[in-house]
Amino acid sequence: MRTARKGSVEMPAFVRQLVKETEKRVSSLFKGSRGGATDGEQPGEEEREEMMPSPYLDRPVLDKLAEEGSARWGLTYALGSMQGWRANMEDFHNCVPQLGGELTDWSFFAVFDGHAGSTVAEHCSQHLLSHILGTGGIEAEDDPEKVRGAIIEGFLQTDKQLHSVARREGWERGGTTVVSTLISPYYIYFANCGDSRAMLCRSGQVCFSTEDHKPYSPLEKERIESAGGSVTFQRINGSLAVSRALGDFNYKGAENRTPSQQMVSPEPEVCVVARSPADEFLVLACDGVWDTISNEELCAFIHNRLCVCTDLRDVCTQVIDLCLYKGSLDNISIILLCFPGAPQLSAEALHQEAELEDLLESKVAEIYDELCARGEEPDLLSVLTVLASTVIPGLPPGGGIQSKRNCIISAYYQQRETHKPTSPNGLGES
Repeated sequence: MRTARKGSVEMPAFVRQLVKETEKRVSSLFKGSRGGATDGEQPGEEEREEMMPSPYLDRPVLDKLAEEGSARWGLTYALGSMQGWRANMEDFHNCVPQLGGELTDWSFFAVFDGHAGSTVAEHCSQHLLSHILGTGGIEAEDDPEKVRGAIIEGFLQTDKQLHSVARREGWERGGTTVVSTLISPYYIYFANCGDSRAMLCRSGQVCFSTEDHKPYSPLEKERIESAGGSVTFQRINGSLAVSRALGDFNYKGAENRTPSQQMVSPEPEVCVVARSPADEFLVLACDGVWDTISNEELCAFIHNRLCVCTDLRDVCTQVIDLCLYKGSLDNISIILLCFPGAPQLSAEALHQEAELEDLLESKVAEIYDELCARGEEPDLLSVLTVLASTVIPGLPPGGGIQSKRNCIISAYYQQRETHKPTSPNGLGES
């Protein structure tokens, strides 16, 4: 584990204002049902704040959790996770490169994205795998249909056990999405429950990705309405933004309906993909990643980064920073799994990367000098704005100028140091 350095990102004023105004509108809309002001009255600012505290911070938490490991059959992996703009960290994960026993060549990885608190996500991260294995359907001689059934049953058993704990501990409001993968010597099993996502890249292209479970998707909406719910503002009953999750028992009370037929279903969508020597890497990530970058962009970006970086933790960190700079306001978690066929370090790619960073440093110096010559204050935002409108060849595919922002920031502060006024004794300012 390690912690990356803190940065100096600040939430744009218009975003803060948008969040604030949205909170006011939603508070006003639901004030009657939430015990606020009576009809015809306008709740005061303090009451609105109390009714709906902001889910965002004034400044993001940029400390990163990073882990790495490997399996004896040739898999290497890394995890990167960051709280970001969210008031709380609600993501958890599982990284089990070898299951042990007869399943020593099997691996399991999962990302849990909690909502309405982190308790359910943490609990499920500790128990889901044991429930899947406890079904007895995972055997060394794997039968895809049998394994698929075991995974589904493991999710349902986890939700059932969680329900009894939730009633005892008062967790009814909490829930978590899950995206996971179980890798055998012959197959990759993807299990998705919610709007986190898995993606497999093969021969430099997106080979497979899971489908997000959103309330407005036709089949999900049909189930929600059949269970007595509605889809308003693209959310279940105007509130919950995902249609499948573990927990969220306030949405699972419809009588005479199975768990999979409730407004929020705990049943994962399980897909099986045969392994190939052309498999390069697999990504599991929460929606804090996918809200800002497409499957194709992330595949291209990671493929490029693997050619210039041997530390998978650094690749995960670069993805997290890219999503932050592209506007993600959520917790950000990513697990990167590399197969033996993953891109390797390339001398040509390293040379191109060095040339790109030299070019960016010279561009920053150029812009800094131009702004000084005009008598303008060469602050970082001004430099970034000019640079963003400049054609820069050789930027990482899928990442663009945002993916080199740390390099640009470093070059900017070098210019500030170079241009620092000197004192009469020639020693410079203290």
